[in-house]
Amino acid sequence: MRSTRSATPRCVRCEGGGSVPEPLLSVRDLSVVYETVRGPVTAVDNLQLEVGEGEFAAVVGESGCGKSTLLFAIAGLLNPPARIASGSVLFRGADLVTMTERELNELRWRDYSVVLQSAMNALNPVATLAAQYKDAMVAHGTHTKEEIHARSMEVLRLVGIDPVHLRSYPHQLSGGMRQRAMIAMALLLAPDLVIMDEPTSALDVVAQRSLMVQIKELQQLLGFAVVFVTHDMSLVSHFSDQLLVMYAGQVVEQGPTRTVFDSPSHPYSRGLLEAFPSIRGPRVPLRGIPGSPPDLAAPPPGCRFHPRCPLVFDRCDTVPPALYEVGAAYSRCLLHAPAAREVTS
Repeated sequence: MRSTRSATPRCVRCEGGGSVPEPLLSVRDLSVVYETVRGPVTAVDNLQLEVGEGEFAAVVGESGCGKSTLLFAIAGLLNPPARIASGSVLFRGADLVTMTERELNELRWRDYSVVLQSAMNALNPVATLAAQYKDAMVAHGTHTKEEIHARSMEVLRLVGIDPVHLRSYPHQLSGGMRQRAMIAMALLLAPDLVIMDEPTSALDVVAQRSLMVQIKELQQLLGFAVVFVTHDMSLVSHFSDQLLVMYAGQVVEQGPTRTVFDSPSHPYSRGLLEAFPSIRGPRVPLRGIPGSPPDLAAPPPGCRFHPRCPLVFDRCDTVPPALYEVGAAYSRCLLHAPAAREVTS
């Protein structure tokens, strides 16, 4: 197993004017298109993301906003009718977008791994955990029977499962155990990056919390980086270092997690935060976000959130906003455009 690394966020500016370390993962100008009978639909629109060594980056937003499409694009798992229209996905400086399937297969599980949303569907229902772990290890190197068995027991213990369950089939495990078994499989070859697509969505709130705590503890112990996709903004509030809020295929807010939670700068982020209750402070009524997400085949002009925005003004329906710097974060809202700041100052 690799030596322990500190799971601290990637530094933006090193002390003493030192050089900025290269990110482990760098997603640049990424756009993903689905070819449909109505024409191309852009599900991920010109997205930027950098994840450093040992960093925990979370991507949140409503269903259909492009979160899972982004994850599949990063992992090289897109299938027709989806395709990457532009941009790059640099992993340790190598562009995954230009790699062949054979080259990607050499990296998957060994250098980066993926935990899918439904472990019951991701795991082979007619093979034991031992057989599936063996297949993953044999595919990425020569391992003796003893090495495979020892490593399989080790990763199961890491996720809190008794190694006796190596002889179990997926249907013999609870939902939480299946998710932990998938995470254990993702850690078999000690990858540097683990990509997770809503791994807690099928679990109750107690099991969700338990699994999130365990993921964070494993990350701090082993030092791998995480890209975590979820629709539940509250789920990652105490676990992630960096937060991306997506809406209608675009990032509408991006920054340090605590900054986004403590002072959200985009109306959509505020709406998501107001939609779940807090266990601290005075009681406040929960508020939903009126309306529905737009049809990505025909997104509204200007700001894509303007038909649902409580702060909409006259330019919002005609001027597409960029990502504007707001303190330590970035926000895709015309309220933070330089001209708007000059007017309100």
